[in-house]
Amino acid sequence: MMRSLPPIPITATTNDDEITSGFGTPTDLPDSLDDAARIAGEATAKFASMGGALARCRVDFDTSVGDETYTTLSRSTEFMQKFVTALSYSMIPGMQEMRQGEMMALAQARAELTQMMANPSAASTAEDGSPLDAEAANARRGQLMQLVQNGGRKLPPPPTNPKDEPTPLWTGPKVRIYFPDEGSSALAQRDWNAGALNPMEELIPPCVEFSSCGGVQQEDTSQDVVILYFCPRASEAEFVEATVRKMEVELEDRLLLTVFVNPVLVDMTITGFGMAGRMLRERLIDPLMPTYYLRTLSWGALTRVWPRQFTVWQEDTDRDGGYRMIKSMDRLPSNPEVEDIYDYENGISSDPEASKGFGLLNAIADFANGMMRL
Repeated sequence: MMRSLPPIPITATTNDDEITSGFGTPTDLPDSLDDAARIAGEATAKFASMGGALARCRVDFDTSVGDETYTTLSRSTEFMQKFVTALSYSMIPGMQEMRQGEMMALAQARAELTQMMANPSAASTAEDGSPLDAEAANARRGQLMQLVQNGGRKLPPPPTNPKDEPTPLWTGPKVRIYFPDEGSSALAQRDWNAGALNPMEELIPPCVEFSSCGGVQQEDTSQDVVILYFCPRASEAEFVEATVRKMEVELEDRLLLTVFVNPVLVDMTITGFGMAGRMLRERLIDPLMPTYYLRTLSWGALTRVWPRQFTVWQEDTDRDGGYRMIKSMDRLPSNPEVEDIYDYENGISSDPEASKGFGLLNAIADFANGMMRL
């Protein structure tokens, strides 16, 4: 059964027994992209609630099946939008309540406006229940129509001085996304309708701010509580590492979580696979907790939801859902290991765990594939 991301994602529970009960158990496949984003958001929020301040994690989402026609950034943009939405509603205090209030205000405004239109001669009442004269009733009708047009959102009053900046829709804790460059950041703001006056038109909550790696950083980051780096590349590795440390020092325990989404911070042509790449990996990449992982394969998929195990699934039309689990493990298997698991399950080769290793060639391939995956 297909499930979609609800208008207001359910706040992630922080019950210790529910979280710890997932350790050592297999991970199910999501039903859809919306479902994957919701699950990833909830799992990441749970990890943040258990990890304390300055927690770091990573989310990997790859459904390309080896097709390099599009970049990682373009392939995962829709997932990122839905994931950030779920994470924001789960972690930002007051964000879910604001959205609920807008939905309720919209429903009430529609009902009152319908009643006024159906019986124009009836006496209208103000919000406090007092009767309105004709002029006041027309003004009230205009207010209701404006509220419906804005999707139930009550806009802040304009500044008294026209030269002043308008009051933002959201003044509470913020989620900040660092894109690889200014172009991708601006494109996402446009496509996600950031700052839309009508919440029904925006694809991202108003608590989300957009930034880019490199360049002059002039944004006010004092209210950031969650920071995400979306598809950071090896060319941005120095900026990313410096910014991570800078934000952790400046924000201290106010910074709840740092998330890397589809990071590619090690590259042969830029960082290399030598000492520089290894040191970067040890300092920045290895400590990241994988809170969500999904990679589709030509014959199945590999997935993980924290704190559950990495689980390999194979397509099987005879099973409910079209897949069957063939392996579950407590670490991320390399590409050669995944193929060996498939071969053994389908009688193509012997059990890889029964041997003393995958051989010299597979070991070399394991190292190269592992570095390229970072």
